[in-house]
Amino acid sequence: MNKADRRAIIALPIILLVAGLIAWAGSQGGFTVSGIPVFAICIALAFVLQWIAFIPAYILQTEKFYDLMGSITYLSVTVLAVLLSPVVDARSWLLLGIISIWTIRLGVFLFQRIRAAGEDRRFRDIKPSFARFLLTWTIQGLWVALTIAAALAAITTITRRDLGLIGLLGFLVWLIGFGIEVIADQQKSRFREDPENAGKFISNGLWSWSRHPNYFGEIVLWIGVAIIAIPVLSGWQYLTLVSPIFVIILLTRVSGVPMLEKRADEKWGGQADYEDYKARTSILILRPPSAGK
Repeated sequence: MNKADRRAIIALPIILLVAGLIAWAGSQGGFTVSGIPVFAICIALAFVLQWIAFIPAYILQTEKFYDLMGSITYLSVTVLAVLLSPVVDARSWLLLGIISIWTIRLGVFLFQRIRAAGEDRRFRDIKPSFARFLLTWTIQGLWVALTIAAALAAITTITRRDLGLIGLLGFLVWLIGFGIEVIADQQKSRFREDPENAGKFISNGLWSWSRHPNYFGEIVLWIGVAIIAIPVLSGWQYLTLVSPIFVIILLTRVSGVPMLEKRADEKWGGQADYEDYKARTSILILRPPSAGK
């Protein structure tokens, strides 16, 4: 067993411990089914679905439905939370609606993208390793659990309040973030479909205001979800507000911006037009390009 496999085996119980802590915190003051917290059931489902999907993925040595399975998990977990909660109010329906819209749109987009690309290079060296590939699917379970935690807590909590201005504000923030993400993805897709842009980087539209506008939209929309959830949270449930914080850390420090910035530098680094683009354009937050150097 090599070093990478050993680290993967060590990481698995740590991930489950973190998920267990979130499941415990989010379950406080929430509905139960036969004495089992609905919140905890939903978190468990997020992992079970990944492990079931891992089996054919490892046998077939494919990652082509990894992102699609992530979207299916978001949708399944949210629907289950609503179905198992004896009281479903306007806040719960709103959260179910916006998460469903986001996950279906993103799932279809990512699935079409990998089908066109043929593979996801991130998995090239991971797939042959049982431990590392299993870890990747388990991480996706944690990703879903942490990202959706605030919404699940709001849906499954016993506390009920009118949606109110804060809820409507959260929906507006989500709508802005969702719109930015969709527009950015569409602009990049159209750019790549044009044969004249082969080997080039996109620098128009929202991409002239941010080098990663789709990630900025993603962060904003999950902040909106957290705002919608806040009024009905209490006590340990507030720990579920790690949701937008986790998304920010994930996209700006782990697998999002750093990875794509590295690839871009390897491909276009040193080119005058690319270096000028980097100098003028915000790395994440949308803002007008600077005058440059």
